[in-house]
Amino acid sequence: MENKTWHEKHTASLSYGDRIADTVANGMGSWSFIIWQSIIVVVWMVLNIVGFVQHWDVYPFILLNLIFSTQAAYAAPIIMMSQNRQNQRDRIQAMNDYKTNIDAKKEIESLQIQLNKLETEKLDKILALLNEKLK
Repeated sequence: MENKTWHEKHTASLSYGDRIADTVANGMGSWSFIIWQSIIVVVWMVLNIVGFVQHWDVYPFILLNLIFSTQAAYAAPIIMMSQNRQNQRDRIQAMNDYKTNIDAKKEIESLQIQLNKLETEKLDKILALLNEKLK
């Protein structure tokens, strides 16, 4: 039987929507996304300002603003879904850590009791030997 870690169990329990939210949040929270988006915006503006063929979005770039508004309207809830699930995962991890710490504490206390018992037994034997030699 294979023992899975809490993280493997959590990852296996993710729905398709959860995986998409994570992918979108990871993508939009990266430098590559910011760089590519900046390049596209600069190219968009230059093409519309110079406009060799035609201006499809003249200054003040209303279509570009609409695209950004739509992107933000969808991105914010998706990123929040991902963050909420990550918070839930962190709570599960904290609870598992707490349980592990409690189990470790109990085991350490048990070992301490056994060590004390062994020490007491050894001291009793030493005292018994000393008493025999003194007689």
